[in-house]
Amino acid sequence: MYVRFEQPGDKAQIRKVHLQAFETEVEASLVDSLRDTDVELISLVAVQNEEVIGHILFSPVELDGDARIMGLAPMAVLPSWQRKGVGGQLIDAGLKACEQEGYEAVVVLGHPGYYPRFGFVPTVNFGIKSEYDVPAEVFMVKELRQGALKGTTGIVKYHPVFSTI
Repeated sequence: MYVRFEQPGDKAQIRKVHLQAFETEVEASLVDSLRDTDVELISLVAVQNEEVIGHILFSPVELDGDARIMGLAPMAVLPSWQRKGVGGQLIDAGLKACEQEGYEAVVVLGHPGYYPRFGFVPTVNFGIKSEYDVPAEVFMVKELRQGALKGTTGIVKYHPVFSTI
């Protein structure tokens, strides 16, 4: 298994991964809709025997201040490949790609028992909140550059596509 950037021929397989990993089409539709915007996306796939078995997407979010921040959403792994480290490899590769592209932090709305192992901490530690009404412990951030969020507070806003799906 290896991780690489999404290629144009991967779209159908990525959609399949999201449809099989989630109970609804929301995440698959979100990926498709974000592709139709003009925002810079970081989209990676996990591949085994030339089959896409996992996908992760990062898109820019807005927050007052100078830090360039990405939002991790969504991430999906085929059910038969879950709990085998595929998601972790996608996250690690995605964080590295975000850092290489000059992003200074990544936010995620996710399971508080999973994401801290990758260095994510609750955003409330920085005085940052989500635009969505979610418990504080599920909205997390990881600084890719130490001190990037120092003095930054406010509400993280995702691309408007997130509110239309």
